Amino acid sequence: MRTTLCFFLAFFLYVPVTQASSEETVMVEVEAQKLPAVLQQIRQHIPKLTIHSIFQEAFYGFSMQGNKAELKNVAALPYVKTVSAVNTFHVDTNESIPFVMGNLTDELRSSQYTGKGVKIGIIDTGIDYRHPDLKENYRGGYDTIDSDDDPMETQKGQGTPTVHGTHVAGIIAANGKLKGIAPEASIYAYRALGPGGVGTTESVVMAIEKAVKDKVDIINLSLGNDVNGPDWPTSIALNKVVEKGIVAVTASGNAGPKKWTVGAPGTATRAISVGASTPPLSIPYIQTGRKKQELCIEPMKDSIPWEKISGKIVDGELGTNLGIRKLKDKIVLLERGRITFTEKVENAQKAGAKAVIIYNNVPGDFTGKLEKKLAIPVVSLSMKDGKWLQKQIKRGNKHITTTYHQQVDTMAPFSSRGPVTTSWEIKPDVVAPGVAIYSTVPDGYMSFQGTSMASPHVAGAIALLKQKHPSWKPHQLKAALMNTAKQLTKNKQPYHVYEQGSGRIQVDKALATETLVYPSALSLGIMSSRTHSERKEVSIFIENVSNEKKKYTINPQPKNKEIQWEFPKAVYVKAHERKKVKLYVSTNNLPDKGTYDGFLEIQEGERNIHVPYLLFGKKPTFPGIMGFQIIKKKDQIWEYEVYLPEAVDEFGIALYDPVTYAFHSYLDLQKNVPQGAIKKKVSVNKELTGVYRAIIFSKKGKKEDAIERYIQFTTK
Repeated sequence: MRTTLCFFLAFFLYVPVTQASSEETVMVEVEAQKLPAVLQQIRQHIPKLTIHSIFQEAFYGFSMQGNKAELKNVAALPYVKTVSAVNTFHVDTNESIPFVMGNLTDELRSSQYTGKGVKIGIIDTGIDYRHPDLKENYRGGYDTIDSDDDPMETQKGQGTPTVHGTHVAGIIAANGKLKGIAPEASIYAYRALGPGGVGTTESVVMAIEKAVKDKVDIINLSLGNDVNGPDWPTSIALNKVVEKGIVAVTASGNAGPKKWTVGAPGTATRAISVGASTPPLSIPYIQTGRKKQELCIEPMKDSIPWEKISGKIVDGELGTNLGIRKLKDKIVLLERGRITFTEKVENAQKAGAKAVIIYNNVPGDFTGKLEKKLAIPVVSLSMKDGKWLQKQIKRGNKHITTTYHQQVDTMAPFSSRGPVTTSWEIKPDVVAPGVAIYSTVPDGYMSFQGTSMASPHVAGAIALLKQKHPSWKPHQLKAALMNTAKQLTKNKQPYHVYEQGSGRIQVDKALATETLVYPSALSLGIMSSRTHSERKEVSIFIENVSNEKKKYTINPQPKNKEIQWEFPKAVYVKAHERKKVKLYVSTNNLPDKGTYDGFLEIQEGERNIHVPYLLFGKKPTFPGIMGFQIIKKKDQIWEYEVYLPEAVDEFGIALYDPVTYAFHSYLDLQKNVPQGAIKKKVSVNKELTGVYRAIIFSKKGKKEDAIERYIQFTTK
C-alpha cells in the first residue's frame, strides 16, 4: 500500500526551485445533491479544466485535471467540501518464508455456514478467475485500469505481473484444493491496481462505485497508503459505503510497529480495519555468550530464508569497507545507515560472508527490504540487541547458533498501529493471521505475509455472519466480530488497543454470540491535563439477540486512579431488545504522559465482552510527515508527493552526499504550508545526477519532524 504525500522540516535557508509544470489531477468532494450545480459552474467559468470521472455512490463528487491556479478556484466554489490530490496506492504484501499453516477453517468445514448467498467484492489487482480453486465462485466484476469487464490479474507482456488479488481471493473463498474462510461465497473482482500492483485514488474509488452498483454485501480492500488521517477520499468513500449497508473491510498497513502508522482507507471510522497477528509459527532466534542469551531476529523482506545458520560472527561496522576483509564463511554484523541494505549485503557477499545481520541505528525494531534477491540470507535486530551483540564480539564471544521457538497470537512487527490523527480513533479494529499465509496465486499456490492477508480473513468471517444473520446491519456484524475477539498479550500484559483493537478474531465465538455491544470501541479524545478535571458522557447500546432476558455488569480494566468510570450496577435487557446505557468517565489531575487505554469488560454469566477505550491527557505528538514519494515524470522533471497531518511553518527537502553526509542543496523549501497533501513537480538539472541522502523535514513551532530517503536522480 502506498500513497504520495508531503513532509516538512524547517531549519534550512530558502532556495528557489523552478516548478516545471502546474498540471495535476484532483478528487473534488461536494455537498449532497449539489453535484450538478458545481459541474455547471465549472463548465461555465473554468472551461479549461478536464473532468475525468463522476462519482455518486461511495464518494460524492468527481475527479478532474487542470492548471493548479485554476484548480484553486474550484476549492473556492460554493458547495465544494474538499479538493484532494490523486495519490498512488499499491498492494500491501511481503513474501514470507514458506509456511504451511492450513487455512484456519478446519473447525468450520463441517459447519452449515459457508458464505453461501453472500456477495463479496475484492478491490485489488484483479483475480485469476480461471484458477481451479476460484472459478466456481467467481461471478464477475470490472477492470478500472483498462475500463472493461475483464478483471484478470496483470499478465506477462502487460507490465509487471501481479498475483496479489488472487491470493486474497483464496483466503476468502477458495473452494478446491484449498478451502477459504467462506468457500461458497460469491466473488466479484474489481481491478483497481494495475501492473506491479499500483493504482490511484481515482481507480480505487471507481472500483468502490462499481461494487456498490453490483450490490455486493462486503468489500475487501487489501491496499492503502501512508496517510494517517480520516479525511482521505478512500476513507470517506468507505464510510459512505457502510451507510448504504455494505460492510467494508480494509488492511491497516505494513508500516509498524510504530504508533500513528495506520494508513487510509484503514482510517475510515465505519470500516473494519484489520491488523496482522501471527498464526502458530516457528520463530528464529540467535544465541551467543556463555549464558546463551537469545535474540529474536526478523527476516528481511525479499531475503532468502535464514534456516539454521551457525558460525563465527564479525563486526563489519557500516558495511562500506568489507572488500579488504577476509569474511569467507562468516556471519557479518552491520549497522543500519550510510548505504542501502542491498549495498551492504552485496559488499558482504563479495567478501565471502555467508549471512548478514543488520541492526537498527535508532531505538526500536525495524523490518527492512532488499531491492533484489541476493544469495545470502539477511535478518534485522533492534539497536539494543545489535549493540549488545557488538559488545559480545569485542569480548571474544564470536560464535552464534540459531534456535527456533513456537509462537502464536503475537502482533506481527510490520502491522501498522494507530491511533488516527485528528479524530483520535482506535485503529485497527481487530487483528487476524497475516504471517506466512498459504493461498492461491495464478497457476498455483504461495505463502505471503502482510495485513493484506489478515484483511480477507475478516471479510470471510463477516460472510459467515452475514449468512447466519442476513438482516443484520454493518455495525451489528462488526460488533459481533469485535465483541468476541481474543485479547492478545505480550509478556502477560495486553497489547495497547491502538495496536490490536479488540484483539484477534474468533469466528466460532462470533457465530455463537448472543449479545452485541456497540459502538464496539470508545475513542474519548483529549480529556484533560493537570490543570483541571473533566467528565464526559458516553453512551453504548447493549443488544440481546437471544431468546431470554439477560443481566449485564460492567467492569473497567485496568483499574486506574486517574480515570474514574460511573455506570449502572447492573443492566437488564429483554430477549431481542436493545438498551441504551449511559456511562460517565472522569479524569482528575491526569498526568500529561499522553495516552491512556484499556477495556470495558461487560459480563453476562460466564461470557465476557471487551470494549476497548482510548483517551489522551494532552494533545498527542504524532509524525508531521507521511507518505513521501518521488518519481521521475520525464527528462529533468520529477514529481514528489507528501502528506501533512497538520499545517506547518516550514517544509523542505534537503539533499546530502550519501557517504560524507555533506550538505549539497535543497530540492524544495516552503513556508506556511497548509494541512493535507502536497504534490509538486520540480526541475532536476544534470548537476544533480546520482544518489543523494534526502532529508524531508517539517517544522511547526518548536516541533520538528524529518524522514530520510535515498534518491537516485537520472536525467536521461
